[in-house]
Amino acid sequence: MAMGHDNGEQPTLFITYDKLQGLGHPFYEALDKLLRKHGFDRFAEKQCEPFYAEVMGRPGLA
Repeated sequence: MAMGHDNGEQPTLFITYDKLQGLGHPFYEALDKLLRKHGFDRFAEKQCEPFYAEVMGRPGLA
């Protein structure tokens, strides 16, 4: 046993995920809201669709 003073109970070693959540930046929150409102996800999926195989994802380059 090491010499020293016992300061009582040790604090928790782990930090839970919910304590790590920070506030989002207002610009990115507004951008996300705008993109969702105008269906950007679906638009981007449709634009990329020709580059993906129906079953296996993106086809090989060779």
